Amino acid sequence: MFAVMLIAALVMLVLGYKFYGDFMAGVYGLDNGKKTPAETLNDGMDYCPAHPAVLLGHHFSSIAGAGPIVGPIQAAAVFGWLPAFVWCMVGSIFLGGPHDMGAVVASMRNDGKSVGVVIEKYIGKTGEKLFLWFTILSLVLVVAVFLVMTTSTFVADPVVAFVGCLYIFLAIISGILIYRFNVDLKLVTIVMLAIIAVCSWKGGDWAFVQTVFGHDANFWNAALAIYILAASILPVWLLLQPRDYLASFFLYFAVIVGAIGMLFGSSMNMGNVPMIASNIKLLGVSKAPSWPLWPMLFTVVACGAISGFHSLVGSGTTSKQLSHERDALPIGYGGMLLEGLVAVIALGTFMAAGAMQKGGPTATFGLGFGKFCGLIGIDPVIGMRLGMIAVNGFLLTSLDTATRLARYQIQEISNNKIDKYTATIVAIAAALVFVYFKTTDATGKAVAAWAVIWPVFGASNQLVAALALLGIAAWIIRGLKKKATFLLIPFWFMLVTSMAGLVIEIVTTMSSGAPNYPLAVISGILLVLAVLLVKEGMKAIKQN
Repeated sequence: MFAVMLIAALVMLVLGYKFYGDFMAGVYGLDNGKKTPAETLNDGMDYCPAHPAVLLGHHFSSIAGAGPIVGPIQAAAVFGWLPAFVWCMVGSIFLGGPHDMGAVVASMRNDGKSVGVVIEKYIGKTGEKLFLWFTILSLVLVVAVFLVMTTSTFVADPVVAFVGCLYIFLAIISGILIYRFNVDLKLVTIVMLAIIAVCSWKGGDWAFVQTVFGHDANFWNAALAIYILAASILPVWLLLQPRDYLASFFLYFAVIVGAIGMLFGSSMNMGNVPMIASNIKLLGVSKAPSWPLWPMLFTVVACGAISGFHSLVGSGTTSKQLSHERDALPIGYGGMLLEGLVAVIALGTFMAAGAMQKGGPTATFGLGFGKFCGLIGIDPVIGMRLGMIAVNGFLLTSLDTATRLARYQIQEISNNKIDKYTATIVAIAAALVFVYFKTTDATGKAVAAWAVIWPVFGASNQLVAALALLGIAAWIIRGLKKKATFLLIPFWFMLVTSMAGLVIEIVTTMSSGAPNYPLAVISGILLVLAVLLVKEGMKAIKQN
């Protein structure tokens, strides 16, 4: 079954890239003869032309995070692997891919500005402000949660912390060598990856790793806060871009090993994950463990099919680094299809693990990945560590990119009256409040604020995707004077679905014995913001 899943996924993704990708490139009229903002506005800070391979590495590793691992595994645990598989394929090809590529292109054609600015131009100032407030809240929460998750991987295994820090150090050296001394990209890549490979493989045998990198969560929270501050304000070529580029190779390695495991590891399938779970509720207003298929499948899977965070990455950092217009196809659309493939591999690791592990989806992925590594002669214990390093690579790249994006959004909503240093500090400080401020959960237990409101992220993230689709569609209709049906259909589906998810959050928490009032209030605020923005968007489109 593993092999059938992988081959079916590859066939669908390749066909989608060829035919649907070419269709969208035609709609946008991508032309390498036109100069991109990275060339016309090159400032050596945020706007910087990048080699397509480097930019794909940055974009892919930034949009991925833990989403294509956590979401599909959680969904498969509730609904079975087939519903999760089908949604990952349909979603990435016809919803997520067009969403991501559209965000990159719309931003590129508007001086590399964010989707919020595109919304201002084609929907109105009110729409922009609503969207920016919506996304700032989401990004601060993302920074908080990814900080906690990255820290947990560092605390769990000092080798993972060692390799994570090594990536940062080597990224700075790589950026200087490539952009200041014009050293060949291939040579730098080979040397740096060789160093990382040796340290990843042998790091567990070196005593200093445990001594130097064995710290508690508070230490790593502070260290990572300093890192993301630097990653947000330093020139993109010096740290963010090369770090994400180098990290992407570990992610490609994970994809290759996962593909080998899916092709030749069918015997590893424990048979404990059903194709379709019994007694599935198709519709309803409830939460785990009795989730209804709609809308929960489509909000839980998130990044494995479509994610609003991707539009912020594509229009925030990626569009400012495109060297050629047609690079938007492999990077914007291809990057999302590659993430869909990661989601399928994550399903395979879950089936190989046999059950959800104590550490949740990431630990489950690590166990299954370790088994797959055994097929190419890597000890499963080392393989599990390599899997966790890959997960950490996803997390850390999304963390640093999300911080830079939050900085952009805060500056935009202030009409650039707030400088980049202040905007970054505000974003990180707000995230740390979510990390360290304590409140109570439904049982009366003291927990961090982020844990209380995190359940709303899935639906709110998909709502960002819907609103981004609306903004991009408005640009196509009013700016390009073309039809945008291929975006408006996904928009309406994701709008209704994500709003239903938020309603479920409100209803279930308010009907419980200990209502989660912050969750209900935030869900309500997001619903109101979304309705107001949709109203503005529909008015603008009808005026065309």
